[in-house]
Amino acid sequence: MSSTPPIRVQRRRTKGWRKPNNCVIVTRPSRFGNPFTIAGAMEWGGAETTEQARKLCAHAFRSWLRGNRDYWMGAKADATRERILAGLPELRGKDLACYCPHPAEGEPDHCHAAVLLQLANEEPAQ
Repeated sequence: MSSTPPIRVQRRRTKGWRKPNNCVIVTRPSRFGNPFTIAGAMEWGGAETTEQARKLCAHAFRSWLRGNRDYWMGAKADATRERILAGLPELRGKDLACYCPHPAEGEPDHCHAAVLLQLANEEPAQ
């Protein structure tokens, strides 16, 4: 594991962009993708802007991973959550790449990759 803490990388669609070494892509089609969408947050969550929707999606993702079934329930939701949680050790110490823009300096990071970074790298409860 690297001595520098893992970071969130903004994935790009521009020609020539390559995933950095020691980085895992966690966008929607990946095993670690956020099932909560911007469009969905605007519809069910009442978000009026993309940033509000992004914040709601990150909140729903964190809450859902911790077992809250208010946002998504059922066998598929439970299986998806278990798959993501089981894969967290694979993310430990790795940078994570998602398309979400980085926050302004001093602002919180409302991206599910930031949630995954925190969960994958926190110390296990003793």
